[in-house]
Amino acid sequence: MPLEPSVPPRGATDPRAARVVVVGAGLAGTQTAAALRAHGHTGTLTVVGDEDLPPYDRPPLSKELMSRTEPAWLSAELGADLTALADEVLLGDAARVLLPSSDGARVVTASGRTLDADVVVLACGSRPVRPAGWDGAVVLHTADDAAALRSRLRPGVRLVCVGAGWIGAEVAGAAARAGCDVTVVEAAGVPLHRQLGTVVGEHLGAWYASAGVRLLTSATVTGVTSRAVHATDASGRHHELAADVVLVAVGARPATGWLDGAVRTDARGAVVVDASGRADLPGAPPGSVRAVGDCAVRADGAWGTVPGGHWSAALLDPDAVARSVLGLDAPARPAPYVFSTQLGHDLALLGLPDVASDDVVLRGDPGTPGTGWGALYVDRTGRVTGILAVDSPRDVGGARRLLAHGPVELDVGRAADPTVALRSTVRVDAG
Repeated sequence: MPLEPSVPPRGATDPRAARVVVVGAGLAGTQTAAALRAHGHTGTLTVVGDEDLPPYDRPPLSKELMSRTEPAWLSAELGADLTALADEVLLGDAARVLLPSSDGARVVTASGRTLDADVVVLACGSRPVRPAGWDGAVVLHTADDAAALRSRLRPGVRLVCVGAGWIGAEVAGAAARAGCDVTVVEAAGVPLHRQLGTVVGEHLGAWYASAGVRLLTSATVTGVTSRAVHATDASGRHHELAADVVLVAVGARPATGWLDGAVRTDARGAVVVDASGRADLPGAPPGSVRAVGDCAVRADGAWGTVPGGHWSAALLDPDAVARSVLGLDAPARPAPYVFSTQLGHDLALLGLPDVASDDVVLRGDPGTPGTGWGALYVDRTGRVTGILAVDSPRDVGGARRLLAHGPVELDVGRAADPTVALRSTVRVDAG
């Protein structure tokens, strides 16, 4: 049965006529607007964005830093023209206040605009972390950040990246190919420790040397200026790394500080939502506020709790949220998905592994040059919670299908053999 519309629009009973305000003009916000219109929304639609640029995709900013000189505009990449979808697009006018109202919610922007809505969809994304005192370093999050960084990365320039996560690795590889002198400093013992875990991370360190990048791991950064990074390694030795450019890539947090406690958030600042994207705004009718993309953490019947930060959340979750706004059923969501192109390698991670506790079963041999490999993350009940494919595009589709409905029981012994198709490794006695 269709969902009951949470908020009857003012003066109307048809949820398709609701007044909707989308806060965020990035991928999640644009996809929300497109999904609303595709599913029959005829009411007013206003989109608010803090940048003064049309919507663009963020992954190419780091993956294609040196090869793409202008943003990947969503109007071209996805055919989603926000100006055609929305009645009003307010770019360069960030949301500053979210308030309840008797028939929905109200957004106040930096310019003082007051926008009343039956439904507000928060798609406000994330912000890079910049530790206190590191003002001399740059970050990479916006198209302007990418343009400024690109203009400084010339052959011979000394770049120090703090952080060997997705962004740090992608930029380091791109800069080294452009002739820069690149050093990456990482607090953990291996690259991508937080994202992929120790077992997998141990196989990635060699990529840096092969790409002409120095990697310093188990290093505590004690100071950052515009000209140097100071770090102490595990042996207690101090390193002063001279730099022409210092890039901080130590993570991101939901861009929800402006909400000032108006809705419930978790410890990281992500808006807590149910499976349909509903958040709770005290004083407003139920369902007046939704959240999607990087700024949200949602309940999921298959995966438990799904954090934002997955590119797939911004691309695909807006469809379910739009359907919920309109009182429509939503299909099951695919497995969380993140991809990276770094240091001459392609990585795709599907699912939601607990990299700190899951066992890791390697699929193929990471030490064999020129061959793809992967990893299966297996929880204590024997279910595969995540599948990593490295330089193995044929495994991506198989992993996506296997994890379409959540963690799955596989014959991991057979799945460890890269010559065996993943789809044929499902345990027939499972369940």
